[in-house]
Amino acid sequence: MRDRESANRKARDLLRMAVAKARLLGPVAPLTFEPKRSCLIVGGGVAGMVSALSVAEMGFEVNLVEKAGELGGTARRILNTLNGQDVQAYLDALTGTVREHPLIRVHLDAEVIESRGYVGDFTSKIAVRGDGKITEVGHGATIIATGAVEAKPQEYLYGQDSRVLTLLELERDVAAGNTRVCGVQTAVMIQCVGSRDDERRLCSRVCCSQSLRSALKLRELNPQMDIYVLYRDMMSYGLMEDRYREAAEKGVKFIRYELADKPRVTAVEEEGRSVLRVMVRESALDRLHMIDADVVALAVGVVAGQDNREVSRLFKVPLDEDGFFLEAHMKLRPVDFATDGIFLCGTAHYPKHLSDTIAQAQAAAGKAAAILCKKKIETGVEVAFVNAEECIGCGICELLCPFKAIEVVSIDQGDRAHVISASCKGCGVCSSHCPRRAIGMHSFGDDQILTQITAMATGKVEQYA
Repeated sequence: MRDRESANRKARDLLRMAVAKARLLGPVAPLTFEPKRSCLIVGGGVAGMVSALSVAEMGFEVNLVEKAGELGGTARRILNTLNGQDVQAYLDALTGTVREHPLIRVHLDAEVIESRGYVGDFTSKIAVRGDGKITEVGHGATIIATGAVEAKPQEYLYGQDSRVLTLLELERDVAAGNTRVCGVQTAVMIQCVGSRDDERRLCSRVCCSQSLRSALKLRELNPQMDIYVLYRDMMSYGLMEDRYREAAEKGVKFIRYELADKPRVTAVEEEGRSVLRVMVRESALDRLHMIDADVVALAVGVVAGQDNREVSRLFKVPLDEDGFFLEAHMKLRPVDFATDGIFLCGTAHYPKHLSDTIAQAQAAAGKAAAILCKKKIETGVEVAFVNAEECIGCGICELLCPFKAIEVVSIDQGDRAHVISASCKGCGVCSSHCPRRAIGMHSFGDDQILTQITAMATGKVEQYA
């Protein structure tokens, strides 16, 4: 930056190269088309319904596809937030509004079985289970909101002893006033079950606040109950830290353990009654605690839905190593896929709280509407093109294209590659790997690139026009 002579020499080289290339450029007309003014949303949980309602309120038609027989997803099992908000009341109001909206068409017990096209011009087929009915819909944008599910633990006697529950099962029994959890002497909650270990490295984010909520509710219902929370790290970030302090002040006991020395749970007979004996070593004091519990609640991880891989294949969008959908860029494009016109939101992306889910669903709806509201969509001009006479239809380009912008189609001459210009980003992967050199790039032809190299090396332009 301080070597002005070298900087000027570099600037002259770059300018000379640009002029050399510009002399060989030809006209390239962009493709323009009118987008289909409707949106397909896959998943009818909170994220799917919020995004559907947001898009519909902006005046665009929505097809909302849900594989279950009712809307709501996993939120149907959540009763309250940590701040005391009634999730079921919110869910009922949201579901009613979505069902009654004239621009939203809800498909229950349904799934997307086929999808093709590109930004502004998608076509998908929706199949309803049972009756075999298939509906084909056109849409300009797609939102993936397939949600996530509660993991089923394989440890701590879960499934073997009815007193071992997951947090969602505990919350259900607390709301019902079940005496097997509300009237007991001792309750133990174990955090990070099936999360942050070698098998599943991610933190499920919602477990700590859910344990705090359950502990405070149990303390409210039974002030004499001994409540223990066994944790590795309490992720009560933001204003949830106040609820953590509140729980500690009300007598909830927090004991920290290490991953290498997990708690152990066994069923034993003690003084004529059957208890769940929990052995846990407190890492700070290196002290072994023995707790005889009447109920043990497991804060299990949140895992990606089993349908994600099929949805990933249908819409040609990527998954991360944990099976959640992978955004284009976590900071700059947090609700976008690399494929234009397809967006994601909610726990299909990663585990998150209800408020985060709603915010991301609204963001995805805004991005989708930005496409649907356009009068015309104009594709880029620096895209790939195929020389059909040289192409042998080998499919290497279709396999390697990161944007799924190439497909092999059958024409009179046989199988040939076809470029979907609206999806192509001009990266050049197809052109560089074509064994027949049948794919070129507008504005990046071999002669143009070689001319730039020669102009830089020789310092001349005229003879390379």
